Amino acid sequence: MDFKSFDTVPGPPPEDHLPHTTQAAVKIVIVGGFGVGKTTMVGSVSEIRPLTTEETMTQAGIGVDDNYGSDSKTATTVAMDFGRISITEQLVLYLFGTPGQERFWFLWNGLFEGALGAVVLLDTRRLEVSFDVIGRLEERGVPFVIAVNSFPDAPRYPLEELRGALDLPIEIPITECDARRRASSREVLMTLMRFLHSLAMRRAPA
Repeated sequence: MDFKSFDTVPGPPPEDHLPHTTQAAVKIVIVGGFGVGKTTMVGSVSEIRPLTTEETMTQAGIGVDDNYGSDSKTATTVAMDFGRISITEQLVLYLFGTPGQERFWFLWNGLFEGALGAVVLLDTRRLEVSFDVIGRLEERGVPFVIAVNSFPDAPRYPLEELRGALDLPIEIPITECDARRRASSREVLMTLMRFLHSLAMRRAPA
């Protein structure tokens, strides 16, 4: 093998390089049911061009995938979405968006490995989809926050009413967001980081 040939392989573009001030990187997963906006959130907030594994939806998914409320979707994530955002000059978050269809949930095990926390995206038109998602996170002991994504035709409920419907303890943050907007998605991630910090402080020895 001619190893000199590797010299001609292009590396990542300059804008994708990690900032030289980076001291720590944290893995975060963005989870939720089909069509709740996971790919949109990763794409809106990532400071690098996001990696997506979307494939065109076909007739094979009819009767298998629940696309209620997402009739206009023509593609779906089949493996993961990946992005990156710098929270501070020293701290970088690596974002992994999970596939939403239940038949791809076996991939979640690998995506959860090493994750410090998770964002659960919620669509109020399909609250029941979130029960299994939250259950999986609780089983694995992954701390998470709830982000209610805004859809024009979705009913709106008081956040504490949603907490009761999801049977969540008072300490788990619930917030509203618009996954299409960078500032809104970034604030969700900041909510998660503040929650993780509070958990770490609680567990720290006195």
